[in-house]
Amino acid sequence: MKKIIKNGTIVTASDTYQADVLIENGVITQIGKNLTLNDTEVVDATGHYVFPGGVDPHTHLEMPFGGTVTKDDFETGTIAAAFGGTTTIIDFCLTNKGEPLKDAIETWHAKSSEKAVIDYGFHLMIGEVNDAVLAELPSVIDNEGITSFKVFMAYKNVLQADDETLFQTLIAAKELGALVMVHAENGDVIDHLVKKALKEGNTDPIYHALTRPPEIEGEATERAATFTGLANSQLYVVHVTCAEAVSKIAEARDNGIDIWGETCPQYLMLDQTYLERENFEGAKYVWSPPLREKWNQDVLWTALKTGQLHTIGSDQCSFDFVGQKDLGKGDFSKIPNGGPMIEDRVSILFSEGVTKGRISLNQFVDITSTRAAKLFGLYPRKGTIAVGADADIVIFDPMIERTISVDTHHMAVDYNAFEGMKITGEPVSVLSRGEFVVRDKRFVGKLGAGQYIKRAKYGENYRTDNRTYTI
Repeated sequence: MKKIIKNGTIVTASDTYQADVLIENGVITQIGKNLTLNDTEVVDATGHYVFPGGVDPHTHLEMPFGGTVTKDDFETGTIAAAFGGTTTIIDFCLTNKGEPLKDAIETWHAKSSEKAVIDYGFHLMIGEVNDAVLAELPSVIDNEGITSFKVFMAYKNVLQADDETLFQTLIAAKELGALVMVHAENGDVIDHLVKKALKEGNTDPIYHALTRPPEIEGEATERAATFTGLANSQLYVVHVTCAEAVSKIAEARDNGIDIWGETCPQYLMLDQTYLERENFEGAKYVWSPPLREKWNQDVLWTALKTGQLHTIGSDQCSFDFVGQKDLGKGDFSKIPNGGPMIEDRVSILFSEGVTKGRISLNQFVDITSTRAAKLFGLYPRKGTIAVGADADIVIFDPMIERTISVDTHHMAVDYNAFEGMKITGEPVSVLSRGEFVVRDKRFVGKLGAGQYIKRAKYGENYRTDNRTYTI
């Protein structure tokens, strides 16, 4: 059935205005005042914001790591994302050295195709560069629509690539029209510091942070930016945590390097002291890069406001506290790295950003949706409310007050990193391509309804032959 969302306040990255939205066949076909049409369902959004669906550019669903697999898969993870106001995710497809890239891509399709309730795409990890890998990359882009490549500068002997691999990936990405992403930490230095800490008997979760100091995040960020400039390529730095990394991104941008920065809600709201909690509770907050000293939060908020950082990803990578995180009891280096963030990403940025005056309402939409859609080849199909765009829409109540808790979240994991945090604002209803996934805070979606999206090349807008976009 056709739908009209009436009486809401539409908010995009550039505009805020009162209007109705007509949805036909999953697409926005008209925006205007007092719209009426026969045989059309009317959805009343009085007193609510009407946002474009969130785009989460950084998730790890059903991902193997540290001898276990993340607790949330494409079913529970995308359901939680939808409750949180996210209608598109881009998940990381991990590759194995010596194996064809297509094998990894097929594995990720198998994980997701029958489970996802919202739309999704993939980033592709590049762990090595050789003739076989280079020969596959054009097909990865043209046939799979995977236009972003991830290079790990950390996790020595597991995921880490060397500098030559990063540099060659940047060169290839420039030629092919892809965006290179980096996990920017110096894995070699971390490996040395971890071995030293364990040798000295320092095994508690706090040493995860102390062996990954901010200086080595800054160093790796600068190194990646330098390589990007040499290759005349483009770079996206994931999960930026600290002043050292922010300053290197800002400096590189001032020097004309095409570099973008992402942070995450956990770095905006939590700090290093959480890893000091007793009874191994600190393990709940072990992820990489680690939480930093609290003063870095102000640096990150300022960077979002001033445009030195550009997006917010969840880095969703959930492991149960009991049965998974406790694999690292007595050895912090064996604690699976990651936390559950996908559901609270949008609401935290609204509550702590917009309602507290740190960012504007339009910046909020840009940071949670539009900028990621533009950077990763989804815009303007995703990331905005405009004629021709997918009807990915969040009806958001800005006045609701609630307390985040494991007792009420929709993720499969057994704890919430933001437990007890009081926030203002919550998605009430969420539509993906015109169909309700969440309605009046109840799940009404269907498993497998989410579509795999082939994305445009870096710097290009998403286009189809049969759709007209009005921006």
